[in-house]
Amino acid sequence: MVKIETTASLESFRKFIIVSTCRSFIPESYLRDYEVFPEREEGPGAIYIEAADKVTLKKIREMTFVNAKEVLGIIYSSKSGNTQLKWRQTRRRIGKVQGFASPNALVNLVESGVLTQEWVDDYLKSVQSEGQQGGEDSTSSAVTEKTA
Repeated sequence: MVKIETTASLESFRKFIIVSTCRSFIPESYLRDYEVFPEREEGPGAIYIEAADKVTLKKIREMTFVNAKEVLGIIYSSKSGNTQLKWRQTRRRIGKVQGFASPNALVNLVESGVLTQEWVDDYLKSVQSEGQQGGEDSTSSAVTEKTA
């Protein structure tokens, strides 16, 4: 798992959640509406949107789609438990993303614009230099394989 600590827009983190969970079945109108977010009940894979104003729109499969205004924070955890991320508002629609991400989540974070490919490349370089200094661990190997 990779430790994540970066700044990202609310929209890019919203895209990450959609790409990671419901891209294949989210209604097109919800996909285009920047105020619509997927939520999932507590337990493995819980997704929670903390907002000043939130209205439930529709439940599709295990996802509940909500219209959220003035989002203050988002808690995301993958069903596997390998990814745990939080987005906290720092100003308006910009926030700080912190947590741990699996190799698969890294790909989705880049695709959605939360992380840049340059960030991943820099991370891989640092892992490779650490590996040459004192032996590679299984986490860095998995990241290299998934993103290469």
